[in-house]
Amino acid sequence: MAIISPEQIQAAIDFHGHHCPGLTIGIRAAELCLKHVGHNRQVAVTAVVETDMCGVDAIQFLTGCTFGKGNLIHLDHGKMAFRFYCTDTNQALRAFYDPPAELTANKNPDSNDLLKREALCRAIMEAPLDILFRVEEISVPSPRSAVILESLACEACTEKTMESRTRRFGGRTLCIPCFNQVEQKVLE
Repeated sequence: MAIISPEQIQAAIDFHGHHCPGLTIGIRAAELCLKHVGHNRQVAVTAVVETDMCGVDAIQFLTGCTFGKGNLIHLDHGKMAFRFYCTDTNQALRAFYDPPAELTANKNPDSNDLLKREALCRAIMEAPLDILFRVEEISVPSPRSAVILESLACEACTEKTMESRTRRFGGRTLCIPCFNQVEQKVLE
């Protein structure tokens, strides 16, 4: 039995807005999570994505991890790597997308051709997971749960800002954009 149904795949495509190889990679990464860690409805799952590519939408949609709940974390490492943690059991894995050359769009000069892209998506969907990803169990503790902190008014723009995202400058509490403006003036 398939872990992800065709209907769920189509819903992920609809959520993202189009079907592409990047989304397909995310679908397969989500499949790894569901197979080895579980879905956020059954267990406490946290996903850490090391990329901002299309596949993150599939991971969000199919695993139930979201930025808003604080259990989808983006690390801007520019790698097609995905970590999945079950915080109930401390089980964790890291999957790095490392397929053979024929399953990579950037090594395929015709990857912008729609038919070639569809063929690449199909090939990624049909390939065994262990061909697509280098998977390792990891013993790194899961990221801490999201913490709700007090909101403070920025003393420059007056907008409420989560306390951990404010900066102190010249005895004033500032939001990050206002702090950056003041800091730029000091550096000039």
